[in-house]
Amino acid sequence: MSFTTRDIVLTALCASLYAFLGYLSHLGLFAFGVGVVRFWPVVFIPAVFSIAFSPLIGGFGAALGIFISDMLVHGNPLLSLSVGVPANFLGFYIIGWVYRKLGGRSGLTLYSINILLQFIPLVATVALALAGFIDYSVALTYIVVTIVSILAVVVVIFKAVAPPSQLIAYTIGLMTGSAVIGLGLWVYSQYLVLPFGVYQAPIAYALIWFLWTYYTEIPFLVTLTPPIVKAIEKRVRWTI
Repeated sequence: MSFTTRDIVLTALCASLYAFLGYLSHLGLFAFGVGVVRFWPVVFIPAVFSIAFSPLIGGFGAALGIFISDMLVHGNPLLSLSVGVPANFLGFYIIGWVYRKLGGRSGLTLYSINILLQFIPLVATVALALAGFIDYSVALTYIVVTIVSILAVVVVIFKAVAPPSQLIAYTIGLMTGSAVIGLGLWVYSQYLVLPFGVYQAPIAYALIWFLWTYYTEIPFLVTLTPPIVKAIEKRVRWTI
């Protein structure tokens, strides 16, 4: 698919907003207990572009934006290009792609699937604690975050803030991006030192990074993206 001048401008706008608002809003917070992954409430920005305009605009905008912000935060281009950039491109491209594939489908089945998907990482958190990979204080923190996130998704569903096709797209896209981040950081740490001095991290860290990324971002994704998309829909010709 070729990019038009309009697409390039939108991608640049997405990247700029994502990079600089993300840098200002992460508040210096990193994954509790294992560091490296930032608190990232601006996750909704590339999701808006992916849903409202095209998956490529959202994907490329997120990839470029995260690279810029990474250079501002840790300044390691290899780490950004090998983990952050592909994770963001895939995650936000998938959000727009899944939404378009599902079209306007609705119904109780899609809502039920979306709720059930939220519990997969929660089960993983409990399993980590029971297996002794994380202590119970860390596990409790993550469990509280997961429960708050699950409740946010449930509220969005029952308030009919967004159609189920959007909610499924957010969940699948963010889970994919979070998985790439978790596994990518773990692989990177086996050969090179991560920020905070993390080196040769145990495999359990991959799951912890996944959980932090997903559960701290999904509430912002499902609550902030839909109303912005609706506002854009009223003023811009909708393209699927």
